[in-house]
Amino acid sequence: MHLVELENVKKTYRLGQTSVPALNGVNLTIDAGEFTVVMGPSGSGKTTLLNIIGCLDKMDEGSYKLDGVELGGQDFNDLAEIRNRKIGFIFQSFNLIAVLNVTENIEFPCLIRGDNRADLKRRVAEVSVAVGLEKFLHHKPDELSGGQRQRVAIARALVTQPQLVLADEPTANLDSVTSEQIIDLMLKLNREHGVTFLFSTHDPRVMKHARRVVRIADGALVDGAEAAAVETVRAPRAGS
Repeated sequence: MHLVELENVKKTYRLGQTSVPALNGVNLTIDAGEFTVVMGPSGSGKTTLLNIIGCLDKMDEGSYKLDGVELGGQDFNDLAEIRNRKIGFIFQSFNLIAVLNVTENIEFPCLIRGDNRADLKRRVAEVSVAVGLEKFLHHKPDELSGGQRQRVAIARALVTQPQLVLADEPTANLDSVTSEQIIDLMLKLNREHGVTFLFSTHDPRVMKHARRVVRIADGALVDGAEAAAVETVRAPRAGS
């Protein structure tokens, strides 16, 4: 069974009197343990695709199953619960809370859902080591470099123990050296911890790091085909 399964997903936005199609019948499957990049130019639909997979937006038509459960008929309250329990997010702008230190930023989504504090403390310590932040746990975001802030965002995404981590342009605000380090970190987490990543970009420089690349243009996968037909590199199973 696929972790993510999209079938004929369509999404259109209204801008005044104009209808703007964002997704035009997307079919995509993602298995647990993949590190997959969705690649396309600005306006191609990749962010809309991630927002629907991440339960931040709802499709107009089609089917979306996460871990075998159909989400198409869920309301936004149900989607919020699913999102908090099963999906982690890494954004290009980091989205850290300035008044909170690193520890508090990492644990924030778990406090919202009422996780056990002792177990959460253990998980925060584990993910901090995994992303190399154990020496910065009491620092505020404005005391960190861009790369360190993105590591906080990665740790925050992982501490909820999600089934899927979505990374939307996570290196867009970083220099090339730091970008390489962040991508290497995500690949290491994928390889050693089995974390499933779906990662969007329009930067061709990061393609070489992906184990699978799906191309999107004008709201559709290239040639309108299943992602497996347009990937450039086959993704091995985590740990292989």
